[in-house]
Amino acid sequence: MPTKKEGTTSDTKKKSAKPAVKKTTAKKKAVSKRKASPKKRSGYLVIVESPAKSKTINKILGREYKVLASMGHIIDLPAGRMGIDFEKDFEPEYLVMKGRKKYLTSLVKEAKVVKAIYLAADPDREGEAICWHLKNELDSKNPEIYRVSFDEITAKAVKKAFENPRTLDMEKVNAQQARRIMDRIVGYSLSPILWKNVTRGLSAGRVQSIAVRLIVDREEDIKNFVKEEYWSLVARLKKKIAPPEGYNGPLTFEAKLAKHKGEKIHIQNEESVNKIVEEIEKEKFIVSSVSRKEKKSYPRSPYTTSVMQQDAFNKLNFSASNSMRIAQSLYEGVELGSEGSVGLITYMRTDSVRISQDAQVEVRQYIKDKYGDKYCPEKPPVYKSKKRAQEAHEAIRPTLPIRHPDDVAPFLNDDEIKLYKLIWKRFVSSQMTNALYSVLSVSIDAGDYRFKAGGAQLKFDGFLRVYIDDGERGEDMAEMPPLEVLEETDLEELIPGQHFTKPPPRYTDASLVKILEEKGIGRPSTYAPTIRTIIRRNYVKRLGKSLQPTELGELVNKLLVEHFPKIVDDAFTAGMEDELDDVEDGKIDKVAVLRDFYGPFSEMLKAAQENIKKVKHKDIETDEFCDECGKPLVIKWGRRGRFMSCSTFPECKFSKSITSGVKCPTEDCDGELIERRSRRGAFYGCTKYPKCTFITKTLPAADEKENGDGDGGVKGE
Repeated sequence: MPTKKEGTTSDTKKKSAKPAVKKTTAKKKAVSKRKASPKKRSGYLVIVESPAKSKTINKILGREYKVLASMGHIIDLPAGRMGIDFEKDFEPEYLVMKGRKKYLTSLVKEAKVVKAIYLAADPDREGEAICWHLKNELDSKNPEIYRVSFDEITAKAVKKAFENPRTLDMEKVNAQQARRIMDRIVGYSLSPILWKNVTRGLSAGRVQSIAVRLIVDREEDIKNFVKEEYWSLVARLKKKIAPPEGYNGPLTFEAKLAKHKGEKIHIQNEESVNKIVEEIEKEKFIVSSVSRKEKKSYPRSPYTTSVMQQDAFNKLNFSASNSMRIAQSLYEGVELGSEGSVGLITYMRTDSVRISQDAQVEVRQYIKDKYGDKYCPEKPPVYKSKKRAQEAHEAIRPTLPIRHPDDVAPFLNDDEIKLYKLIWKRFVSSQMTNALYSVLSVSIDAGDYRFKAGGAQLKFDGFLRVYIDDGERGEDMAEMPPLEVLEETDLEELIPGQHFTKPPPRYTDASLVKILEEKGIGRPSTYAPTIRTIIRRNYVKRLGKSLQPTELGELVNKLLVEHFPKIVDDAFTAGMEDELDDVEDGKIDKVAVLRDFYGPFSEMLKAAQENIKKVKHKDIETDEFCDECGKPLVIKWGRRGRFMSCSTFPECKFSKSITSGVKCPTEDCDGELIERRSRRGAFYGCTKYPKCTFITKTLPAADEKENGDGDGGVKGE
């Protein structure tokens, strides 16, 4: 494309074949020569993804370096069409993304005048792909382009990276391209089928479809669950013999019925438990065994992405997306007063539990100084990462262990300090000694029935010291009086308890991330976007802390399971993830992976286009009337599921959401909550608006405790 200068010169030549001759002095000629000579290159350009990251790195590198942000990806596949040439080995068509041209123009301008360019995007596949696209755009302007990467934004790590720049890792780029192309093929092939057979505006994705299926299947398990009654029996007993001199503890304790004639007992109903009570009341309660052992409690490894998201959800009530957003800000840099912008944690997208030797040395010295030598093990603990973990990365940890949460609290917002504290405690405790408990187990026989009792006291806190100092000490088990074998105890009371089995809990952010990781579906960078996407598409909604499929989600899942079974098969998808890892490791060619995937997929696509039947949505009459014209309202289908519309549409275009069935929690309000949408996404508001202005992002769930997911739904998953 000609520049303005080139265009002006051409126009001048056309206007005047014989330009006027002008006298030029020697001085003016010299000035003209200087202007014509190329501008001398100076300084260095560093390109990162975000302004926050650029600020922290600029502070470290100094004035000679200019650090600019690309604002993430600048180049990507075109929006609105496939953009894949299947005849040329799945060659992608790349374009400058909408709204990103101004950033590229600025980078091109700077590239022309600097000595060299350093590409410093995040140390993962996406970061490598961003750098590759930037290199392709800037190479003709300045061939001196280098790649630098680091797991933490500290002076030491950044300077070391710049002292040892590398070339682009094309195997990582190939893996990212293969994933991007595969996801584009799935999304742009399935979406038109959903538009045609369900409703306009729907879309499907590879990993997201698996997540929706898991949530739908769990909902089916809950609906089909049949609760069963069972009973427990607890004996409240009292030490009969006088305790040793000096003992000031309790004399009573509780023991739970465990066995009958040596077999584990299961009491099904009240009649059975009453019969057992009658038999036991006639017996003496004799201590048959007393066992006291020491039990070690081991520290847990530093955080990986998935475990951090699970803990942040269960302990802080942070969604997966919120956890990653906060972690990103802690990684990129936070203003710490006179210190300026400082990166507080290492890179937060990782599946490795490895930590650097330098970090290990620092934290061990901190533990000795802060807690004493007995809290620092002779040898550093070694933790094993899961299969296929990217060991080039570290676990998530504070960049400087001695930077205690209390030291940075004045500079962080509430959410940032909560997450930083969680990461700091997990890392420091992971490098400390084991905790030690004294565990007491007692068996008490009453005829053919055996009761069990026990207790545990913390003898040495070890790694728990970090949590105890923060007020998190867990309570010891109930204290037991000193008992001896063959000692008789007095029965004070037998306490029967009725119970019912509970359905499996609905998935939450934490338990969904956990199951996705266990099944090998997705990678650290995909968990949060997956949950965010299925909610935005209205395939899933939040119900309290839980994730519940919508009617639309169930319908789309049913079609995909029937016509595209491999796309929603977790084993198949996990296998594809392994192959993408093999591409990154240089073991498989990306084109071979795409061919292996596209062959079976295209056959499923062809069969579905021939066999799938359009879902017929009949309008359902209601007893409500249009607010604008007074005609009856009917229930219709749209891309966000069911909604109410005027029966005279398109003459009258009035529509509204269907109420959730949940009453507004505002005092003295008789309205119901209804789903509404704004530019910021979906939320629930009161039907009595504007009289009642109550809003919430998540629908309160009255049945959380009944479904067993009120505590986050992770226990027992």
